[in-house]
Parts: sequence; C-alpha cells; structure tokens
Amino acid sequence: MRAVPIALTAVGRLAGRDFRWPTRWRQEGAAGGRRLHGRLVLGMSTNTSVPQQQEAGLDRSESWLSEAVLRDSPAGMGFVDTDLRFVSVNPALARMYGRDQAEFPGQPVSVMWPAVDAARAEAVLQQVIGEDRPAIETFPEGAGAVAERGGQLSGPWMFHWFPVHGQDGGVRGAGLVVVAGGPLQAAEEALRRSEERYRALVQGGAQVVWVASAEGKMIEDSAEWRWITGQSEEEFLGDGWLDAIHPEDRNRIDAAWRECLRTGRSFDDRCRMRTRDGAYRHYDVRAVPIERDGQIAEWAGACTDVTSQREAEEMRGRLTEQLSAAALRTARLQQATSMLAEALTVEQVVEVITEVGRTAIGALRSAVALLDPETLRLRVVNSDELAPSGPDGAADRLTLDTPSVVTRAIATRRSVLIPDPEELRREFDTDSETDRTRIADTGDERSWVGLPLLAAGTTLGALRFSFDRPRQITGDEKVFLEALAGQCALAVERAEMYEREHTTAETLQRSLLPDKLPVVPGLEMNAIYKPVTRNMEIGGDWYDVFWLPDRRLAVTVGDVMGKGLQAAAGMGRVRNALRALALTDPRPAAVLAGLDRLFSATELDEQVTTVSYLVIDPENGEGLAGNAGHLPTLLLRPGAMPVLDEAEAGTPLGWSSPRMQHAFRLQPGSTAVFYSDGLVENRVRGLNTGLDELVQVAASAPEKLVGQPAQLLQYLLDHMLAGHEQDDDVTLLVMHVPGGSQLRVQGTPGCHLWW
Repeated sequence: MRAVPIALTAVGRLAGRDFRWPTRWRQEGAAGGRRLHGRLVLGMSTNTSVPQQQEAGLDRSESWLSEAVLRDSPAGMGFVDTDLRFVSVNPALARMYGRDQAEFPGQPVSVMWPAVDAARAEAVLQQVIGEDRPAIETFPEGAGAVAERGGQLSGPWMFHWFPVHGQDGGVRGAGLVVVAGGPLQAAEEALRRSEERYRALVQGGAQVVWVASAEGKMIEDSAEWRWITGQSEEEFLGDGWLDAIHPEDRNRIDAAWRECLRTGRSFDDRCRMRTRDGAYRHYDVRAVPIERDGQIAEWAGACTDVTSQREAEEMRGRLTEQLSAAALRTARLQQATSMLAEALTVEQVVEVITEVGRTAIGALRSAVALLDPETLRLRVVNSDELAPSGPDGAADRLTLDTPSVVTRAIATRRSVLIPDPEELRREFDTDSETDRTRIADTGDERSWVGLPLLAAGTTLGALRFSFDRPRQITGDEKVFLEALAGQCALAVERAEMYEREHTTAETLQRSLLPDKLPVVPGLEMNAIYKPVTRNMEIGGDWYDVFWLPDRRLAVTVGDVMGKGLQAAAGMGRVRNALRALALTDPRPAAVLAGLDRLFSATELDEQVTTVSYLVIDPENGEGLAGNAGHLPTLLLRPGAMPVLDEAEAGTPLGWSSPRMQHAFRLQPGSTAVFYSDGLVENRVRGLNTGLDELVQVAASAPEKLVGQPAQLLQYLLDHMLAGHEQDDDVTLLVMHVPGGSQLRVQGTPGCHLWW
C-alpha cells in the first residue's frame, strides 16, 4: 500500500469534472495505514484485499482513475501534515524540483525545497493549517527551483494551498496544487509587458498622459507634464494645468473641455503649451471618457507634441504660397507680353504695365514717368495715378536734380525700394526746405518702388509703384518687377518709334488728300477719310476731285493695300501719277492703262492697288467711268431702289488686262457713293454680306438725307460701322445732282456680285 494525495477536488476541477474523492485516515497498525516518523499519514488505500466503498458515480472497474489522474496530471500535487512534512507528491511536482518522487514522503519542506521556496511555503502553511483557510501564492520563475535543481519548466508558479480535514472535521494537514505558467500568470505577464511597452511608446513619442476626474479635474500626478511644463504637482492638479496653455488658446480649450464634460464626447483639439524654458510648443490633445456601470468615472488623456509637424505644415504652406505666387507672377508676365503685343501707343503700353503690376503686388498706385532727353524733365504718362502730395507728386515738373523716387531710379539706373516714410526721409535728406516739405508730406502713401526703364543702354524713364502701408519687397517680387520694367521699356521704345512713324505717315497721307473739295455748280459733294483707331495704323486709302482742262470733273477713289509709311507713300505716287495722266488724256481707259505701265515699272509685285475713276460733266451729269479692281459705286436714283454699279470691274493696277470704260450718268436728284473696303468688310463680315448691308442701309435712309451729301455720308458711316470693330481705314465720297423727284420705291434690292 502506498500513500497518494487526498482531497482532490481542485484536481477534478482542472480535469473538467467535479470529483469528490474518498478519504480515510488510518492509525498505525491498521490495514493499509502506517505512521511515518511518529506522524499521522494521510493517504488512500490501494490494497485490493480489503473491501473498499464504491464512490457515487464511479464504477468499481474505474477505481484506478484517481491514481491515474494524480500520476498523469501536468499540475504538481502534494500533501503536507501538520508538522510541515511531505506525506506524498505526484510525479509532476517532483519533476518541478528536479527530484525523485520517492524522496519526498516524510521529509520536511525545508529540506526538499530551496530555501527561498521553503521559507515562503512554511509561512503560508502555518496560515492555512492554523487558520483553516486556503491561500494562493505566486512564485516567480519557480523561485530558483529550476536553476538549482535542473528542472525544465519556467515561468511564474501558482501555489494553491488548502486545508485537509479528517472525518471528525479537524485539520489534518494541507493539500497543494502547483500550476506552472497558468492562465492567470500568463494574463498578468501579458498585462505587465503591455504596460511596459505602452510606457516605452509614450516616452518615445513625446506624449503626456494624464487622468482627470468625471468633473474634469486632474486627479493624478503626471510626471511627463511636470517635466515638460515645469509645473509642480500641486500646480498641475485640479484646473492648474490650464495655466500652462497659451493665453490666446486658453479660453477656447477651456470652453471645449467643458463642453465635452457636459456631453460625454471625446475631446480632440490642438493648442500651444508653455515649456519650462518659457517657449511654446504645439500639442494635439485627446481625451476619452472611461465608464463604469453606465456612468463616466474618469477621463484618460494624452498630449502629443506636434510642433515639428506644425512647423513642417507651415513651411509647406509657405512654399506652396511662394510657388503659387511665383506661378501667378509668371502668368502675369505672360499676360503682359500678350497684351503689349497689341499695345501700339505709349499710353496703351503704360495702361497694360501699370495694371498688371498693380494687381500682381497689390500696389495702391502705379505710374510711368518718361524722360525728355532734351529738357531733362520728366513727363508722367498717366499723371492721374500720382497723389497730389508725396515724393513724386510734382513729377511733371521734376528734373534729374530733384530728389524723388523716380529721379533716383533714373539717375542710378537701379531699383529703389523704400519700405516706410522714415526710410524715405533718411534716403532723401536735403538742405532744401521745399524738398523736405514735399518728401515729408506723403499723403496716403507709406512705401514706394522705383524701377528704371532701360532700353538699348538708354534710360527712357522710370516705373513707379506706391503702397498704402509700410511694405518690404521680397526678392521674388523684385525680380518680377524688374522683369516687368524691362518689358515696359521695350514696349515704350517700340511705341515711341511707332508713334513717330504714325505721325509721319498721317502727316504724309493728309498732305496728299485734298484740303477741301472744289465748288462745282450743279453738283454737291462731301468726303471723309476715317483712319482706324484701334491700332493707329495709317493705310493707303485716298480720294481726289479736280478739274480737267475741258471743264469736266475728275473724281477718283483708291486704296493701296497695306499699312504705314510704305502704303502712304505708294498712295501718294499713284495719286500724283493719276493726276498727271488725266491732264494728258482724261479718258478712264487711257488713265488706267497708263497707271498699269507706271505701276509695273515702279511698284513691287505684291503691292495691290485698286482705283475707281470717273470723268463727269457737271452740267448734264454725263461721263465715263473705269474701275481697276475697286468696289462698285453705289447709285441712288429717284423713284428706284439703291443699286450697285453693274459695270464689270477690272483687275487691280499692274495686272495685264485690257482697260475698259463705260458710260456713266447721274440724273437730277441722283446720288453716287464712292467708298473703300473698310466700310463694308471687317473680320466678322464678309465682302458680299457687307455690300448687301450697304444697299439695305441706303434704302432705309430718310428721304431728306438723300439730297444732303454730308448727312447721308454720316448716316452710312454710322450704320455700317455700328456693332463692328473698325479694323481698316474708311474712305467715303458722296456726289449728288440736285433736282428731280426724291421718291424711291421701298424694298430690298438684289445685290450685284461685282468680282
């Protein structure tokens, strides 16, 4: 018979069943019992010769189960008597301590276990046996048993001690179940490691962790908060933490925190927090409520330092803003280039440059002052953009010796940047009381920029901007403004050259046109030459009326294709040649043929010139007409609809073709209208459409205008150009024979396709 553990209720629970094991205490000499070293032995009989009571729920054929459970259990089990000596242990407990199972019975705990285990075990056993209550002890890593005895198990050990009672109810000893690395220990270890990792993450992530009460008061010390802010624990607790928040953020954070306390929503915000050195850093603050039994018990929060992130965001924002500004300035320069391509006069150039520059940098005013190289005085092109007072208020009267922003830019040929009135006074300190007063009176201007206009090594003037507040011009803005000034200088130079050429061409052209039409009895005439105003280019249109030796009248309208001096000069040559030929042989066929010969000998092949030529007797209105590729004459006859002369038009001058002439007659009350293509043709209206419109407009003219050439001329001009941008010169000559009926049949006539 050998002793085995009793009171294995705990073992039954481990196996998943609620076993109740029989216990028998036997005295020395009784069957199956023995006394070890004079002490009571607690055991279970395995002697099959003695009848044993069958337990409820356990067949006799299963009586081996208790011994099998003890033998095969992974948990260590043992029993100790009241003298703290081992009665029995199972194989698992023996293996835990690296000993043989047979060594344990009768041996004191202090002998069989390492000192550290034995000391704790004896203390617990005294409590379990003396107070008749169970106890649980955790021995970390087996308290050295593995290292000293060579065991193979590791991890924390859980010792379950419980009192064992005899049949009389008295305590006979203590039972023990040892679990190595059990679920509870694993959970505790996992919790410990999780806490360690969490703390490492918090410290490594520059986070500040804190706990507040349900009312929002800080209730626990936060070492991280104190270390960062320099507050003491007393200063931090309660609402003292708000003292570390930036004054500009405090009220907002406090209000948001109170609102979250009221609603129970999570708190998520960003603020600046004062550090121990007095500086402020940006922190993201987040807090969540912790609930117990459906009520908020406390709040757990964390503050994360996001200063570097915030600085990176601000830097990225600044870079994005700078890139956007640079892109905008580039677009402005491209816009200026495009607009300057169509700006032909100095005024147009200045309008483009000042508008682009002012909108690009937010200037209050902008102006261009040009230098007269002869008088060395300045002329402000857009003088309305200058304030009455200020350093350049009298720029139109300034000389290079007068201190001002524009004169400094012209004299030094460098940009002048004045950020505020104080700097202005320092830069232009002068002995002249008048100049000091002028410079001191800055009006509503508070900063200035002057940029020289340089072209081909010559200073043309200066570009000036002013602002209504003190302002520093950045490097990128300076580059932009200097590029704009460069564009302005080139455009101004080109515009001045164009204006000189335009003035010369206009003077030449007008000198070739009649100062006034001759007074002819029996005829009423009026003419107009209207140059294009959009680009101020002079064309080759002309008209002429002169007496012939036989007292007939020569009437001619022509057009030299092209613009500028070349067209005006070509027009002058053709006009003068026509006069000379007409004085020799006035017949239209002869004059046009002579012009063909002259044109082929002197003019360029690509020079296209058209002429309409009429010789008429003013006494009877009869004559001859010829056409060298020009537009058909508009005829208004009494009692009929306006029509276009149906005589065939010839080719332009210089083209090899026989020149024809046809009879032409103006009855009393009739009107002939000669015109150039600028009246009927433009970019959006084709020639045939324009001719149709001309006939319709003439048909709709009031009756009283037909006999008044000046008023009819203006009527046709106004109605034909209305709604259209004039892009070519217009020449118009109206000739009327008084008398006869002014009645005309109203309607829409058909248009003759003349070409």
